[in-house]
Order: sequence, then C-alpha cells, then structure tokens
Amino acid sequence: MAVSGFEGFEKRLELHFFGDDPAMFPLGLRKLDFESIEQVLEAVQCTVVSAVGNSYFDAYVLSESSLFVYPTKIIIKTCGTTQLLKFVLPLIHYAHHLGLTLSSCCYTRGSFIFPKAQPFPHTSFKDEVSYLQDTVPPSLCFRKASIMPSKSSSHSWHVFTATSQVPYDHHHENKLLFTMEICMTELDPILARKFFRRPEDGKSGDSAGKEMTEVTGIDEINPEALICDFAFDPCGYSMNGMDGDWYSTIHVTPEDGFSYASFECVGSVGDNVGHLLRKVVQIFRPGTMSISTTCNGYTNDMWTQMATALEPLGLKCRSRAIDQFPAAGTVVFQTFTARRKSV
Repeated sequence: MAVSGFEGFEKRLELHFFGDDPAMFPLGLRKLDFESIEQVLEAVQCTVVSAVGNSYFDAYVLSESSLFVYPTKIIIKTCGTTQLLKFVLPLIHYAHHLGLTLSSCCYTRGSFIFPKAQPFPHTSFKDEVSYLQDTVPPSLCFRKASIMPSKSSSHSWHVFTATSQVPYDHHHENKLLFTMEICMTELDPILARKFFRRPEDGKSGDSAGKEMTEVTGIDEINPEALICDFAFDPCGYSMNGMDGDWYSTIHVTPEDGFSYASFECVGSVGDNVGHLLRKVVQIFRPGTMSISTTCNGYTNDMWTQMATALEPLGLKCRSRAIDQFPAAGTVVFQTFTARRKSV
C-alpha cells in the first residue's frame, strides 16, 4: 500500500435555502443549536475546535477546515479523509424543521494529492456526482457536473451544481460578486516552518494560532477582519476571518513532501484583487498554485489583473479554463507555476 501523507486539498460545499416567509426566520439556519451542528459534523467525521460570530453569520474552525452558517446559506469545506457529502441529507433534515427548503447546491474541489486514500463517496468524481444526484431533492432539476482541465494532469477543478430556479443572465445583477478559492502546493520550506509548533510550548491551540497569525503576517491580509485562528499539534493551522458579511479562511498543511495551503474569500469585482493575491503569495511562496474564481457575471479584467499581479512574484499563468454553471455563474480556473531561482 502506498504511504500517504495528510490530504490538504479541501472538498467544498455551498448550500442555499429559502423559507416560505423570510420575515419569520431572521436567524434561519443560525437557529441550529450546537448539538445539532455537532451531529451533522459527526456524519462528515470532523468536530468544532473554535468558533466566533457577528451580526451576519457564524464561523467555525473545524478539526478539518471550516464551516460558515448564514441565515439561508451554509458553506463547509473539509480536508483529509472526511466524507463531506454526507453533510447534505442531515442538514436538509434540520433545515426542514426550521421551515427552510434547499434551493441550490454547489460542490467544488481540486485534485487530491492522495486520491486512493479517499473513502466513498469521494473515491472518484464520478462517484461524488452520482452520490449528489441521488441525494439532492428532485426539485433541484437544473444540474451540471464538469472537470475543468489545466495543462497539468495533476491539477484540475471539479464542479457540480444543482438549482431549483431557471438559470438567468447574471449580468443583470447590480453588483458583481466573486468567491475566490486558492490552492497552493510546494510551499517555501522556510516559511512553512512557521506553521509548526515548538515542542511542549504550553500554549492552547487558540493562543498558538494567534501567534502564527501575527508572525506570518496573515493578520495583515485584511486588517479590518475579526480573526478566529487555531494551531494544531505538532503542526498545521486554520483561520476564519469575518469582515461584515464577508468571510475569508486559510488552512495550512506544512509538512515537507505534501505541503499545502489554501486561501478563500468573497469580494466585489473591482476590489484590488491583485494586492490581496500578492499578500497571500508572499506568506507561502508556493511552487504551484491554482485559483478558482466563481462570479455572478463575467469580467476579463479580473483574471488579467491576477496574472499581472503574480508575474513580479515569479508566478506565471500556465492555463485558464472558463465554464458556466446554473447554480454558480461563471467559474474561471487558472493555474500558476513558479520560476524559482537556484540558491
């Protein structure tokens, strides 16, 4: 049997709900008690290690990544060998008792570093799609599954969406919003060492996490954000950031040979995405990275801005794929590799 390290690449699920009378449910999914959340996470095989909330949403750092709970939207991403798709059915059940009905589902992930270590239904994208097809309600009848390619066979982006509403022209929305998912591998080993804890440091996961946030400069990515962070023992790091109703999240697996870091955030098209990208890249200095941007419209300026911002840092855009999905809008998948200088 092949020796496997920890699987850093996350599986990500975003579920949207609607209620018969939204005014009756101002808290919606946020009314789920902690015991119910724990039960749903038990099916996925992960637990809550830290949590924070504001007036818009609740953010949980998990033993394997993150969970964000809004009144009518829930986002969960998990790494390792978690069974993320087993989250769907119990959540639909609990939401039903709150008067909420599932209206759309979006599942995304990169290419696993250790695909043979994944349990069912994550044994292949075909198995994942088949499981989702059988799990989401028949009312979500507009469905699409696609593997977005790159020039590297080891880097592709997997997307499944399903929605109950007739797809419409996202260009008619007043504001273009995006969700950006960055996956980074081959981290600079010196920078990756900052995500290892000192043996017997006597710190809690929360206090060690706060130290890592400050030492690495993660707290400077968005100085306005309220950060909930956690450091694992002996290594590894997770954080959730809250800035109004927008979230950001970082997860790091720093071990040599299978080092990985991810950064995800939401924002508005027109924001200085290049500045944000430069800050993230300078913290990890990856050898390879991919950026998947999901937007409720299409603007070529943003993708060009990303490539232009990363070029001075030695990262060159190697491939770009674009596709449309009924429950997500436009998805652009780009890959970058570093031109590293020999020391």
